[in-house]
Amino acid sequence: MNLSNHPQNKQSSLLSINNLSIHFNTDDQTIQAVNDVSFDLNPGEILGLVGESGSGKSVTALSILRLIPMPPGRIKSGSIYFKGNDLLNMDVKELQKIRGNRISMIFQEPMSALSPLHRIGYQLVEQQRFHRVIDKQTAWDQAKYQLERVGMPDVDSRMYNYPFQLSGGLQQRVMIAMAFMMNPDIIIADEPTTALDVTIQAQIFECILEMKTQQTAILMITHDMGVVWNMCDRMMVMYASKIVEQGPVKAIFEKPGHPYTKGLLTSIPSLAEKKDVLPVIPGQVPDMSQQITGCAFHPRCPYSQDICYQKQPDLTEFAPNRQAACFMMVAS
Repeated sequence: MNLSNHPQNKQSSLLSINNLSIHFNTDDQTIQAVNDVSFDLNPGEILGLVGESGSGKSVTALSILRLIPMPPGRIKSGSIYFKGNDLLNMDVKELQKIRGNRISMIFQEPMSALSPLHRIGYQLVEQQRFHRVIDKQTAWDQAKYQLERVGMPDVDSRMYNYPFQLSGGLQQRVMIAMAFMMNPDIIIADEPTTALDVTIQAQIFECILEMKTQQTAILMITHDMGVVWNMCDRMMVMYASKIVEQGPVKAIFEKPGHPYTKGLLTSIPSLAEKKDVLPVIPGQVPDMSQQITGCAFHPRCPYSQDICYQKQPDLTEFAPNRQAACFMMVAS
């Protein structure tokens, strides 16, 4: 049993996602983007979500604020609760009060999230005035402070720029400043520092850790296992639309319970151990428009047995606060 999803623990969780499944319909096929995903996010926690591209990470994150276009997307089943409120069935006007206010999101593609028709300063000011009673000058000063906080150079002039006048890295800093602006309860960070240099990345991560001390919860979506190790308290591993392992970061790094997780960790380059060939996971992620028989990872798994070809493993608790979906792990 997933104890974090047990009803008696719901009241302490900021966000509870239960049995969420999301499909995308095209003219001739249905793509299963997210399948039966459940997890909780708690105050002051940084939860890492990792996995290969196409595993369902970003779709899961977008569904929290109902940002998936419908159609072609469709939430087939499941529930998402924020502080006990049902986000999937909430009135749109009520949901707008939460978006960018109590739950903020740092998008992977900032140019698609910022308005191309308005200056940066205007967008930062209007975000505040939409959610709270504040005069324009105070909002302007607060916007400048947040841009300075995320390392934006020449803030006074940047406030008057349009998004197209900024590089991808500067656009991303604007997105991060917007996410921090309202001191939200939850920040969903989808690859938040991909376009930033190492120095600015460190500055952003310091800001995120500061938000954590204020009991803000962060869902950190990343490919970078170094970020997970240094930033996250718990981690979830997604593969082929499902969560295949979750638990405390240190425990998973020390002894992964799923072969896919083990493959991801083995693929991390090491300065201490020089290798002529970097280990890789053979094969590729399955086509999620096709019916999968058995464990989705079995064609790539070095430990697979007959049962892995015949039946899909459930996410099962095998140690305190640890779960994995693997017959070989459970059998051992």
